Amino acid sequence: MKHLTLTITAVLLPLVILPVISVFASTNITALASAAVTMFTQPAIPSDRYDYGNCTYWVALRRMQVGLPIPNTWGNAITWASRAARYGGYTINHTPARFAIMQDPNALGGLGHVAFVESVNSLTGQWTISEMNRVGWDEVDYRTLSAAAASQYNFIH
Repeated sequence: MKHLTLTITAVLLPLVILPVISVFASTNITALASAAVTMFTQPAIPSDRYDYGNCTYWVALRRMQVGLPIPNTWGNAITWASRAARYGGYTINHTPARFAIMQDPNALGGLGHVAFVESVNSLTGQWTISEMNRVGWDEVDYRTLSAAAASQYNFIH
């Protein structure tokens, strides 16, 4: 009986603690930014029709969170810049800006990759992105890139 109780505790304890930690982390973007990689354990948002756990899902969700939703019809990340241009009302260039969408058309074997620009340092030109599915499916990570790196990416504003 003692062995069964220890086994049940060992299995259930992480299941109880991890959701509590994820709820705390997801409500504080500063806390998330300090973590290298975070499993995103929130439920899918019905109005976000991009595949849950992928980069397109994350960027559409972040844009919705900051009040700048995008259409659900841009497809894979590789097509986002061209579809944004066709959709109208968007500027596409090589200049990062807060809340812009970073598109890497050369990533992930031809499917492309998108990320959300969280901030830009006006003194150094460095910019920080949040992204999903670069490190692993349903994982959010943060990177800071140099000003010079911006020329390699498209930014959708």
